[in-house]
Amino acid sequence: MDPLILSRIQFGVTTIYHFFFVPLTLGLSYIVAIMETIYVLSGNEVYKRMAKFWGKLFVINFAMGVVTGIVQEFQFGMNWSEYSRFVGDIFGAPLAIEALLAFFLESVFIGVWIFGWDKLSKGLHAAAIWLVAIASTVSAFWILLANSFMQEPLGYAIDGGRAVMTDFLALILNPNLWVQFPHTMSAGFVTAAFFVLGISAYHLLKSSNVDLFRRSFQIAAIIGSLAVVLLGLYGHSQSQHMLESQPMKMASAEALWNTESPASFSLLTIGDMEQRSEIFSIRVPGLLCLLSFSRFDCEIQGIYDLQTQYEAEFGPGNYIPPVAVIYWSFRIMVGIGLLLLALGLYAAFLVMRDTFQNRGLSLKIYVWAIVLPYISNSFGWILTEIGRMPWIVYGLMKVDDGLSFTVPPYQMLLTLLGFTLVYAALIVATIYLMLKFIKVVPQPGADSQPDEDAQTPSVATV
Repeated sequence: MDPLILSRIQFGVTTIYHFFFVPLTLGLSYIVAIMETIYVLSGNEVYKRMAKFWGKLFVINFAMGVVTGIVQEFQFGMNWSEYSRFVGDIFGAPLAIEALLAFFLESVFIGVWIFGWDKLSKGLHAAAIWLVAIASTVSAFWILLANSFMQEPLGYAIDGGRAVMTDFLALILNPNLWVQFPHTMSAGFVTAAFFVLGISAYHLLKSSNVDLFRRSFQIAAIIGSLAVVLLGLYGHSQSQHMLESQPMKMASAEALWNTESPASFSLLTIGDMEQRSEIFSIRVPGLLCLLSFSRFDCEIQGIYDLQTQYEAEFGPGNYIPPVAVIYWSFRIMVGIGLLLLALGLYAAFLVMRDTFQNRGLSLKIYVWAIVLPYISNSFGWILTEIGRMPWIVYGLMKVDDGLSFTVPPYQMLLTLLGFTLVYAALIVATIYLMLKFIKVVPQPGADSQPDEDAQTPSVATV
């Protein structure tokens, strides 16, 4: 019944579930737009059916993302009202811009796209889905701008015990934003590409509408192989910046308890039950320096020295995050990323050889690989947010200071249970709707049927 623990669990549950839908929205919107653009330029009806098929799944995902995302903002004014009072002048601005500009643009044109088939010209209809994709990107930009302030606060001043904005340009030019934003976007493209690869592989195994799903597999393989390479490069840049802006997070991700020069990279570290020291470790000498500074000679501060430094800078307290969580989250994220890199490049190789339709085992692997980006995305956000502990705004406000003083623990427990049950029901609904429309195989000539548009789920229907 600790209100802090309950509130953190509740926010974690709602955030992770919401983030299931965000990367797929970011990437799949562009893939659908590319398919429809090919249809407009070539006149090939197969690409129109492709855009409609994948567009239905995109709409379901988008609707669920909207439903779960609204809850996030309510929590800022309820369980985390003290945080909102402290940083609302800054944090509220990008959220307002995201809602009034990006989300409204996204919502309007997704409606135009859903109901505009055969009512608009081909070019205007394709422009609608491109505007949806661009608006999704703009939406992600403003959300990540707000999060980047929590990671690396800039452009502010403390006035009357509250953080107030003094330099809007500094918020936009926040260096954390410009490594986090491209990393998140590339993760979205990887998620969408493997989503399309997996479902296309499923239909190819069943020999259902082979031509449509063969082309879908080819497009997804090209996009996925490029995106996963960019994902690794941007992730590397983000890790290097993290060492500068939040050295404790990097030290925890490597279980680097003592300062090392040159610093070694941990292949495996096992610590004690209180996560205060290591019992056994396998480390590669100098490799962490190479990854962090592109050279073998460097000094990287360890957790103990950083704790002493933070106590001198911020006062007495525990500034060490849960090391085991950060350490393994980092390795799960990177490990799956390397696996996705191999699968993405292999998919591109199969497409270039034009042999993927005859590789039954490979196709089965891509069906199961759909879940991999979701796992990696989730642990990436766990690393990003929990690694910042004990700060809710790095260096300015601790997590326990941002909690509401007026919400009693029993209400937090009830809302936690309520959200968990509702989200469990949404999981069932999402899986049901996805499977229902995944199994509907587009057939040639179906575009001429007058009720085709009625089969596309609208946001209101979902």
